[in-house]
Amino acid sequence: MVRLKLSRRSALLAASLVLWGGNALGRDDGRYANSPLKPWFDSLRSQLGPCCSDADGFAVADPDWESHNGRYRVRLDGQWIDVPDEAVITEPNRAGRTMVWPVKTAFGISIRCFMPGSMT
Repeated sequence: MVRLKLSRRSALLAASLVLWGGNALGRDDGRYANSPLKPWFDSLRSQLGPCCSDADGFAVADPDWESHNGRYRVRLDGQWIDVPDEAVITEPNRAGRTMVWPVKTAFGISIRCFMPGSMT
């Protein structure tokens, strides 16, 4: 019985960490409020859901992303992470630069949205 209570507590703790970690990324502090691209960024969605806004994503330098055989991967926090096909935004990139919207949880980093740039 004691073991069951500990397992239940551990599961609740893990679930709360996952939920808290996913919500901790939002940081729209208003600095992009007057950007002409703000409505476009706010409307971006991948098959995994809304990307939030430019404040939640960030630009990725060309050496930190690559494409091979139609698949993408991006380097975040020093590790290469495969971008799921469902996370790729296929509409034209108005910002011009590669953008990524990572979700950091207790289980690691996953990619919510990825928008490739020109790789010039």
